[in-house]
Amino acid sequence: MSRKGFIFDLDGVIVDTAKYHFLAWKKLANSIGVDFTEIQNEQLKGVSRVKSLEKILEWGDKSLNDEDFMKLMSSKNDDYLSYINNMDEDEILPDVPKILNYLIDQKQGVALGSASKNARAILEKVNLLSKFEGIVDGNDVEKGKPNPEVFLKATEKLHIEPKNCIVFEDAVAGIRAANSANMVTIGIGDENILSEADYVFKDFTQISIDFIKELINKE
Repeated sequence: MSRKGFIFDLDGVIVDTAKYHFLAWKKLANSIGVDFTEIQNEQLKGVSRVKSLEKILEWGDKSLNDEDFMKLMSSKNDDYLSYINNMDEDEILPDVPKILNYLIDQKQGVALGSASKNARAILEKVNLLSKFEGIVDGNDVEKGKPNPEVFLKATEKLHIEPKNCIVFEDAVAGIRAANSANMVTIGIGDENILSEADYVFKDFTQISIDFIKELINKE
C-alpha cells in the first residue's frame, strides 16, 4: 500500500470554529456601524485577519487609520479566543475521528494545513493534537490561501510529494490553493460553493472508509 498525505484544514473541517469567527467579526463590525450577512461571511472563511477586516470596511464603506485598524484586529482576536477557550471534544465534527484513526492505522501521512494562528491551541482543547504528524498554521506561513504555501509546507513535513496528497477543505480559497499545488481536493460543505473541488461531501459522515481506501490505492 502506498503512503499518501492527507492534509486537513481546521475551521469548518475538523471543528466548527467558523461560528465563533462569525460572532467575533459581527461584534467588531457592529461596533463600527457595519452589518454583514452569513452569506457575506462566506467570503471571510479561510482568509487572513487583515483581509477579513479590509472586506468588512469595504462593505460598510468605512476607512480606519493604521492604529485603529490594529486595535480592532486585536480585539476581534481576544473575543475569538474567549470563545475557543471553552472548547472541548464535543466540538469535533461528526466522524472526523473515525477517518483520522483509520488513516493513522493505515500508516498514512496526516497533517494540518490551517490559516488559523490558534490551530495548535484548538487541537489541544479538543484532544486531537497527537493525531497529526505535521502541523502548519498561520504562524508558519507568509502567504495566505489561495496561495498554496500552507499545503506545500505540510507536504514537506510529511515527506510526501504534493501530487500524492489529498486536502480536506471547506473554503473556496483553500480548494484553489490545493488545486494549484496539484493535490486531490475534497470539499466539505456545499457543492455549489465548492464546485472547484475534485469531490464534495456535506460532511465526514458521508465519507466511507472504502472511499478513503480508493484514495490511498490510487496510482
